[in-house]
Amino acid sequence: MKKSLAVAVGCALFAATSAGAQLVRLGPGAFTPAATTITFSEQPLNTVNPVYTFSGVPDLGNVTVSFAGAFNGQTVTGGGVRTLSGTPTNPLSLNTSVITKIVNDGANPTSPVLSGDPTFNGPIVMFFSQPVAAVALDGGFFDAVGATSITGFDALGNVLGSFTNSALGIENYGFADASGNNVISGLAFYITGNEPAGFAIDNVQFGSASVVIIPNVTPEPGTITLFATGLVGVAAFARRRRRKA
Repeated sequence: MKKSLAVAVGCALFAATSAGAQLVRLGPGAFTPAATTITFSEQPLNTVNPVYTFSGVPDLGNVTVSFAGAFNGQTVTGGGVRTLSGTPTNPLSLNTSVITKIVNDGANPTSPVLSGDPTFNGPIVMFFSQPVAAVALDGGFFDAVGATSITGFDALGNVLGSFTNSALGIENYGFADASGNNVISGLAFYITGNEPAGFAIDNVQFGSASVVIIPNVTPEPGTITLFATGLVGVAAFARRRRRKA
């Protein structure tokens, strides 16, 4: 199991308008050792749309986590850099014709990683066979702030919340339902601005409320509030990355 080298600089919260969910950002060390982790070293390089099945996940039982480049109902646009638009269909499901792939990444200290298509410049989505309460992952290597978005969805394809990267380098994204309910069925990660060299994901963690420390906060009802925070990668931005797929 690889250990993330990201360092926390804060935490943030936002309230969702869908299904009454109130998602809060998670700080460092939020997950206990009982959380389930995917490092992408479990399957060979060049594996397309990897699938991971876990048994005995605390309070969840058997959970399958699947990856692709889009959800059904979404549209992929762009050439050298591709992004997502549109609303997923109900129920939420993967469009496996849009691919992701496990690759090496010289800019990530815990390579291998999962990339979209084209390499480092395509969207990545993940789907949980049953909803979970909390999810975290490392994204990057970012060369621009605010150019890459991550959106959470429930089982019906409703948006639970969305935010953009707020740091350069490797940034950790972690969030959970404030009540501890299992409401998160999917995530989409995609470029929405001028990100010079793209991104990949690594070190996915997830689970029920029993494996995560959820901040004791109460978002104001009927609003969407985002306090940007970030985890800065150990590699300095001044050192330009060199990648080898």
